[in-house]
Amino acid sequence: MAQDIAVCIDEQGLSSFLYAGSRLVVYHKQQGTWQIIKEKQIALDKQAGMSGLRRQMAEIILFLDQCKIFIGRDVVGVPYFELEKAQCSIWEFEGEHLGFLDYVLEKEEEKMNESKEQASQMIPLPVERGSGDFYLSIKEIQENGGGITSKQVLMSFLRQGKFYSLEVLCNHIPPWLEAELKDSNLIGRVEKIAPTETHIYISKRGCEK
Repeated sequence: MAQDIAVCIDEQGLSSFLYAGSRLVVYHKQQGTWQIIKEKQIALDKQAGMSGLRRQMAEIILFLDQCKIFIGRDVVGVPYFELEKAQCSIWEFEGEHLGFLDYVLEKEEEKMNESKEQASQMIPLPVERGSGDFYLSIKEIQENGGGITSKQVLMSFLRQGKFYSLEVLCNHIPPWLEAELKDSNLIGRVEKIAPTETHIYISKRGCEK
C-alpha cells in the first residue's frame, strides 16, 4: 500500500537540515511515479529556545498531517523528539533525495507487513475443552493493549458459529459484544468474579446448558 513520504531538501534537491532554509516536500507514489502533493518553506530558529522550537515543530507536524514518514539529512534534538512523538518514522540520508524514496517505501512496507504478521501471531484463539465447548481469555489483551482488540479476537469466531458454548474470561464486557448478543441468535450469561475479572458464558439459543 502506497504511503506519503516527506523530505527536507535544499535548493539543489539534496537532503537537508530542518534548521537550514529548506523546503519540506511531501511525495506520493502513483502509478509507479513519485508526485509532489504539497510543499512548505521551513527554517527552524535555534535561537527560539526549547518552547519556540516546539511551537515551530508543531506547525510542521500539522503540515505533515497523515504523512508519517520523514527523511532529512540529520534529524536530532527537539525536531527528532517531536517527530517521534507524532509517531513518524524518521530516516536520515545524504544526497539526492529522489533516490531514497523507493528504498524507504520498500522498507516501511516490509516493517508494516512484519507488524501485521506479529499481531496475527499474538491473537489468542479459543481452546476447545470438549465437543463444541470452548474457552477463551481476552483479559490480557484488554489490560495490555498492543493494538489487538477484543473484536478482532472474538467476532470472526462468533459469526462462524462453529461452537455450542464459549466461556470468555475478560477484564470487562466489551460494549460491541453486548450489542452482538442482543442482535444475534446468541445468548450470554455474565458472572462478575472481581472488579477486573468477569466470565461471560455464550451459547446459541436452544443450546443452553
